[in-house]
Amino acid sequence: MYYTPAKIYYKYEGVSPSGSHKPNTAVVQAYYNKQAGVKKLTTETGAGQWGSSLAFAGALFGLEVLVYMVKVSYQQKPYRRALMETYGARVVASPSTQTQAGRKILAQHPNSSGSLGIAISEAVEVAAADEQTKYALGSVLNHVLLHQTVIGQEALTQLEMAGDYPDIVIGCTGGGSNFAGIAFPFLGLYCEENEIYK
Repeated sequence: MYYTPAKIYYKYEGVSPSGSHKPNTAVVQAYYNKQAGVKKLTTETGAGQWGSSLAFAGALFGLEVLVYMVKVSYQQKPYRRALMETYGARVVASPSTQTQAGRKILAQHPNSSGSLGIAISEAVEVAAADEQTKYALGSVLNHVLLHQTVIGQEALTQLEMAGDYPDIVIGCTGGGSNFAGIAFPFLGLYCEENEIYK
């Protein structure tokens, strides 16, 4: 058996019923949309974590939430769909017959299992057609990365409590929000300590 002298700290973000870090941005987006007078949010979801997070956030602030879920996941993950519906969201298998984008895909590929791109197209189409509806996205965009820095800020505080500081910070990268969330606060601290901003 091999041993390492390294200490490995693991920041667990799976306690949320949505199963991920995504409520960090879903709650903020729902809050600001509510403040702006928005009545409904649309979004897409693949496996369902983002859709569950936005459904949860919508329930907190009394917003209607419409989730276009990739059809194969809609069929394979009924419990994730049930969670979104429990929070009050309406979940539609994508591609659907409810949008022009969905109908076009189904006309060309009647047995389409869907994709995130198709689901995004449907959610954006619905939002673009109604002034009271806005589209919310769970990763990639600058504001989402900013919201997710709560992860790294917590990690800095937790490491301070442990009396330690990492040599390396690692995060998974899909759309970038989880990685940015853990890395940006450490990067900011490093730049501040080394006067890189000046």
